[in-house]
Amino acid sequence: MRQDRQAGPRGAPDGRDAQAPRPQPDSGTLGRAGAHSYLAVPLRAHGCVLGALSLLRVHNPRPFDEEDRDFATELAVRAAISIDNARWYRHERDTAHALQRSLLPHRAPDRPGLDITTRYRPADDTSEIGGDWYDALPLSNGTTALVIGDVMGSGVPAAAAMGQLRTATRTLSRLGLPPAEVLRGLDQLAEDLEAPFATCTYLTCQPATRTCEFASAGHLPPVVVGPDGTAKLLDPPPGPPLGIGDSTFTDHRLTLDAGSRLLLYTDGLVETRTDHIDDRIQCVLDLLTGPAPGLEDTCDLLLDRMRHPGSRDDVAILLARLRA
Repeated sequence: MRQDRQAGPRGAPDGRDAQAPRPQPDSGTLGRAGAHSYLAVPLRAHGCVLGALSLLRVHNPRPFDEEDRDFATELAVRAAISIDNARWYRHERDTAHALQRSLLPHRAPDRPGLDITTRYRPADDTSEIGGDWYDALPLSNGTTALVIGDVMGSGVPAAAAMGQLRTATRTLSRLGLPPAEVLRGLDQLAEDLEAPFATCTYLTCQPATRTCEFASAGHLPPVVVGPDGTAKLLDPPPGPPLGIGDSTFTDHRLTLDAGSRLLLYTDGLVETRTDHIDDRIQCVLDLLTGPAPGLEDTCDLLLDRMRHPGSRDDVAILLARLRA
């Protein structure tokens, strides 16, 4: 966690003198406001003047003295540090968010036999931009790899680690490896990353035969919704998270009916500080059960119902439907 920065001597970043004079209110303005004494103290942090603390005395007949000036100066120093830290946190969040957005696919790919919709929603908390990612990768013979992952941690390091894992996933997928071997390669890479631990589900889907093969590295179970509107978890025991090292992952196979939907998601959709995660996953199953709306509407429904204002975690969703 980053500590607050303390004010210290540093040149103003724009090259201007930090002691530059500021406009002063004239006596007529003070008189019309009913004020008889005026005190202005610069809000200065790291050699840069952020503004000024202006104080007027109206009802108390005593003018400002040296004690008032010392108190206002101390107040201005503390306020300037807080303002500067807020600017820094906002800049850090915007940087991580921009990096995260640039590393994710800009639109869902068009894959044979599959309709795919994706969503990414950043955390509302300014310091909790994370490393969630998704992908849909073309493989040979019309097969598609569907990927969802989550790097533990937040900020720029998590987003950067996510980018490296996503790039490695795309590279390994081109080798035609089974899901368990792809996760094994990612596990070896994650050992060397600054934010080493991550979860991931790698699933391949062959629409022509309606078969899927997948492996999980500590990730939440996918959801499959049949054409009759019945939703259930694909819940075999997951392997360990990526980054543990020398881990063993297991491939699992299943056959889907035409019209089935697959939901891959990160923990930001179901985890809260107050609710049990099993109850939240059941809420997802309830929302997906019944007549199937469009994929776009389904994603919007999940985010609207499951996400709450002030969420401290980002969320990624990948929803795919096997065409009839």
